[in-house]
Amino acid sequence: MVAGVRRAGGCRDARDLVEPPVGSPSSRSKPPLTPEQRVLRARLGAYAQHAKHDPKQTTAKARRIFAERFELEVDPDGVLEPAERARRAEAAKRAYYTRLALLSSRARRKE
Repeated sequence: MVAGVRRAGGCRDARDLVEPPVGSPSSRSKPPLTPEQRVLRARLGAYAQHAKHDPKQTTAKARRIFAERFELEVDPDGVLEPAERARRAEAAKRAYYTRLALLSSRARRKE
């Protein structure tokens, strides 16, 4: 894909988010950001967003959908009592995070 040319649906190539299109005024005036600069730019954006909006409100939908994932995992047909579904979903969530911790531990050990 040619830099700066939009794909169908208006999506751009991921490189276009980091590097301005070749020949654009911003590509001539600014060098590409280093990985460390991109991290700082993202952190700046996150801090600015959290300064303007309550993070609990901006992430409420994502947190709700994440929690529903475990309920659907343990009761896909919706036949369990709500209390039992919640208990099993909590156990599934603990298993999920324990699995992540195990994988993280293994990855650190290989280094």
